Amino acid sequence: MRTRTLIAAIHPRLAVVLHDLGMVWLAWIATNWLRYSFEPDPPPLTWFTPEIGLVLLAQGLVLWWTGLYKGLWRFASLPDLWNIVRAGVLGALAIAVALFLYNRLATVPRAVLLIYPALLVVFLGAPRLAYRYWKDSRFDLSVRAPAKRVLVLGAGRAGEVLVRELLRENRYRPLGFLDDNATLRGAKVHGIPVLGTLEQLPQLSREVAAEMLLIAMPSASNAQMQRVVEACEQSGIAFRTVPRLQDVVSGRMAFNELKEVAIEDLLGRDPVQLDWTAIRIGLSGKRVLVTGGGGSIGSELCRQVARLGVQSLTILELSEYNLYRIAQELKREFPELLIDAVLGDCGDAVTCERLFAAARPQIVFHAAAYKHVPLLQTQIREAFRNNVLGTQTVAKAADRHGVDCFVLISTDKAVNPTSVMGACKRAAEIFCQNFAARSTTRFMTVRFGNVLDSAGSVVPLFREQIRNGGPVTVTHPEITRYFMTIPEACQLILQAGVLGQGGEIFALDMGEPVKISYLAEQMVRLANKTPGRDIAIVYTGLRPGEKLFEELFHAQESYQSTKHAKIFLAQPRSMSWDLLNAQLRQAAQAVRDYDEDALRACLSNLLPEFAWRDDADTADIVPINRNA
Repeated sequence: MRTRTLIAAIHPRLAVVLHDLGMVWLAWIATNWLRYSFEPDPPPLTWFTPEIGLVLLAQGLVLWWTGLYKGLWRFASLPDLWNIVRAGVLGALAIAVALFLYNRLATVPRAVLLIYPALLVVFLGAPRLAYRYWKDSRFDLSVRAPAKRVLVLGAGRAGEVLVRELLRENRYRPLGFLDDNATLRGAKVHGIPVLGTLEQLPQLSREVAAEMLLIAMPSASNAQMQRVVEACEQSGIAFRTVPRLQDVVSGRMAFNELKEVAIEDLLGRDPVQLDWTAIRIGLSGKRVLVTGGGGSIGSELCRQVARLGVQSLTILELSEYNLYRIAQELKREFPELLIDAVLGDCGDAVTCERLFAAARPQIVFHAAAYKHVPLLQTQIREAFRNNVLGTQTVAKAADRHGVDCFVLISTDKAVNPTSVMGACKRAAEIFCQNFAARSTTRFMTVRFGNVLDSAGSVVPLFREQIRNGGPVTVTHPEITRYFMTIPEACQLILQAGVLGQGGEIFALDMGEPVKISYLAEQMVRLANKTPGRDIAIVYTGLRPGEKLFEELFHAQESYQSTKHAKIFLAQPRSMSWDLLNAQLRQAAQAVRDYDEDALRACLSNLLPEFAWRDDADTADIVPINRNA
């Protein structure tokens, strides 16, 4: 069995070697015939001599040395042709040296050595290119359905690669390109013409009877992608897109893998250029702990940390299923990585003490938190216990065990908070910022807006509502939010761990805020339905604690830029350490006594800009902002 496998592996290569040696022999014979054909009395051709044996040996070794046999004829291209040219020139030099040592080139005219490489390139390159052309152009009899007529939007590098793949597969028939670059008008790419601009899409799609539109613009900006999708929707034709560059680079999708346009494609922004070298140096070989490692942010953080070559990764997670899922994934994808999955509550001091003693982490990413704003409005005890006291417990354990870096993952809702969730996250920020001045551990905070498609976020809610036939519920026509993707949020967290010196607040330039009504309409359209006709959009009114718009910095934080254009740094606001500890002790007692009134009083004392009032329309206690 092993012998047959070895023969099967060697046989195609052996055939190629024999073919190339035959072409070398033919090129040498043809070159000599051409040279002597100009003489009035040419000598008779000799089909095999010791000289030809030396030619085959010298050229064969050069062909092998240049790696020509590593390429596949099926995918022969310009790099292979260049390799053949290189092998021909070097082969001629090797032959000249071998024949000089053999007979001082007595029987070989110098012109033969000049003509031979050109003929050899033709004899070796033509069969390879002809084979590839035959494989690419032959008709696949197994494909019964006619090829779908498509227009490609974007005639750049992505469009060229996409069309090349489409022509090879025979499932799609490219009719033309549309591109706004005026210099490409009338040009052809792989024989496919550039028909016009994107503005002409509705008209040109009808004229060529296109059945599908393919968007080949993986690096398009948010505004560009929105414009293209709007034009596709106006045409009434189904459309697909190639993956974004970050999805290809990360290995999540292949470049030629067509997919439906997702809301992330419309709201995604230009990727933040982070200092990956510094991040890798900062994390490589380190022992890392991620709390809340089974959540949306925590799990992606674990994936990115694992890719950066850490020594070990410890995951603390309260959800048994989430912990099992991320642990299994990481063990499968990174079998060499030391992974310790710990089921437990970050607010449990005994669990934290034992965990830190055993894992001895050098870097801690604290992602464990409750984050659902409406749900936490009536759950102040759990919100404070987990988001504030849990942070305090983990931070103190990090300090006791000499952790080098502690990154608190926070939210824009902590700025001028109007909700229980935002107020608790702000209290956690205050503790870490003030604790940083009293610890050798570098404590820093990373603050960002809404994360697309995270658990409990608006995107999966809208998706489920659309799947169920509607209505899609939006709280207010003017409500806006900042959005970012889960990988982007995690990259900011990693960068903060490298930039921070202790006590800072880092935030990402989130771009322009997005209207939630626009988000709802686009998600309905991407589901091939019409807003207001197929799926109703209903405005339900702002919920308790909900803002019309979010902020990334408080007015007193005097933010400034960093060496990264899209990452900003805010100066923390100091607070009396004794007062802070006194309030936290009272809050801890209130949690043990289940005294929610005392917890509200503690929050009000910790956050002077924040107070409580009874809402006349609901039984909920709603926070108000005195600075609003």
